[in-house]
Amino acid sequence: MSQFVHLHVHTQYSILDGAAPIQALFEKAKTDGQTALAITDHGNMFGVKDFLKQAKKFPEVKPIVGCEVYVNPEGRHVKRGKEDQSANHLILLAKNLTGYRNLIKLVSYGYIEGFYYKPKIDHELLEQYHEGLIACSACLAGEVPRAILTNNLAKAEEIVLWYKQLFGDDYY
Repeated sequence: MSQFVHLHVHTQYSILDGAAPIQALFEKAKTDGQTALAITDHGNMFGVKDFLKQAKKFPEVKPIVGCEVYVNPEGRHVKRGKEDQSANHLILLAKNLTGYRNLIKLVSYGYIEGFYYKPKIDHELLEQYHEGLIACSACLAGEVPRAILTNNLAKAEEIVLWYKQLFGDDYY
């Protein structure tokens, strides 16, 4: 198998969204010859302790700690009805200890200051805690894909340039 690493993985800790047990993910990664595996559960880092514990059993597979955060374009303090789906998805991966600590802060602030049905962060927090993190534009619920899906390519470009300015070469 050619080199491949899953960088967008939801485990059983992605409540109502993931069902993959962490040990099974590592077993599969090892069987497939993958050299690394990421955890990017939705809005939380509940599975990180188990993830890092299981990683010790599979030294040939490097663990990558991350999270698929919810970014509220209007700010983390804005609260709407429960059916509101305006928060955009963003994959954040820690590339070092500073990034890990910043990821913990972002996710914690999502629960402390931005929780309304889901833990949400905003651009202000990303500007403050982006160091040591790699950002990926995420799935179809990300800011860039949503702008493209509404045929607003100028907005998509504006968003890409904002993230690129913030994360530099660590934005994908």
